[in-house]
Amino acid sequence: MNPDPSPEPIPANIPIPQLVGQVYEFAPATVRGRILEHLLRPLGLLSLLVVANGIFAKIRFRTGWQDMGVHLDDVQNVQVSDVIALVDRVQLVSVESVDSLAQIIRASPVMAGSAAAALLVTALVQRARSRPLQH
Repeated sequence: MNPDPSPEPIPANIPIPQLVGQVYEFAPATVRGRILEHLLRPLGLLSLLVVANGIFAKIRFRTGWQDMGVHLDDVQNVQVSDVIALVDRVQLVSVESVDSLAQIIRASPVMAGSAAAALLVTALVQRARSRPLQH
């Protein structure tokens, strides 16, 4: 028996966008909406226009810039490949925004039993801890 109960380290090259896509695919609509809202916040209009054929810019225009709220029909129209592309773009602007998805996933009791969610949370937390602190 291993005396150290800490989880195995996740490889540094873990495909975070694909993990987020897997979690998104199996998440309930409310969690999907929170994930999208969180990921859309750090991006400007130009970034939203070039990601996933502009689907996220359309959502942002429809919901308003200040009061970001993703509707159920928006969630249903966003494909896993769109989410992967969105995460790729967000990581260029704010890795911290992607890493803080762990809080959203952890806050959902429905996601507690998901292996992909557990792997994603572990990977995000490890990546955030390995980054030097910025002041």
